[in-house]
Amino acid sequence: MSIQPFHLAFPVRDIPEARAFYGGLLGLSEGRSSEEWIDFDMYGHQVVTHLDRNLNKSTHHNEVDGHAVPVPHFGVVLTMDDWRALRDRLVAEKVKFQIEPYIRFEGQVGEQATMFFLDPSGNALEFKAFADMSQLFAK
Repeated sequence: MSIQPFHLAFPVRDIPEARAFYGGLLGLSEGRSSEEWIDFDMYGHQVVTHLDRNLNKSTHHNEVDGHAVPVPHFGVVLTMDDWRALRDRLVAEKVKFQIEPYIRFEGQVGEQATMFFLDPSGNALEFKAFADMSQLFAK
């Protein structure tokens, strides 16, 4: 399966803060930018932070596998090695997790490693990985 890059634009409250989080903490390469937006390369996908000085985040949650999953959220399905490396970097940086890194649906169809955390503007991110990528869309 050939996967095309997706494009996602979302609001942030502060551009330098977004640059420090996405470029610094997450290590994403920066593309074009202005005083009001920044393009980032998120594992081959284009995510764009757009300044919203009036940003007022409210997050809804749905129960999944006994955890309150923030909605909306976005992220990337990584390899297990990349997921572990990101988890270890975030733990070392003392990132506050909304849902601590763990294995969801353990021993079931769709077993996956997952973790949730917020950016400084309150946008929820999920990074996940599958030991068996054929489980990505398994029912």
